[in-house]
Amino acid sequence: KLYLIRHCQATGQEPDSLLTKQGMVQADMLAKFLLDKGITRIVSSPFARAVESIRPLATKLSLDIELNDDLAERKLAGVVLEDWYSELRRSFDDFDVRLPGGESNSEAMMRGKAALDHILGYPDSNIAVVTHGNLLVLLLRLFDEVYGFENWAALSNPDVFEVTIEHKGTSVER
Repeated sequence: KLYLIRHCQATGQEPDSLLTKQGMVQADMLAKFLLDKGITRIVSSPFARAVESIRPLATKLSLDIELNDDLAERKLAGVVLEDWYSELRRSFDDFDVRLPGGESNSEAMMRGKAALDHILGYPDSNIAVVTHGNLLVLLLRLFDEVYGFENWAALSNPDVFEVTIEHKGTSVER
């Protein structure tokens, strides 16, 4: 099983943005929720909000948090966009849209796939994978093409998707 996790509530979008007070409470609740899932490995985006979201679970399970740069959030553009929401929607309509200084959904999806291929090199493990909203939806799309912009818009902080990988197929449950 993979537990694909969106980080808890944060103070911003920068890589060093920390969790809010509510986000810290959410991180403790997330640890309680995941504690009995048999998790034996934790892999996280290097962004502070992702690491801090999973730290309480890592502490309770005495596990290290492995950092994987390929789990960092997709960079929509190299500049602040006035209408970022519309641009994000457009990027889900055309996965090859690449704004200046940014990364297309196709590129981010390939990066995410590389991360999962590396992570899944440990068979029969239950693994917590902590990332960010846009990349999370792209990772889910690797397992089921129905995931798209509407799923991104419906995400919460945090959010957890259990992906069960078996010989007969894969299932995803929120």
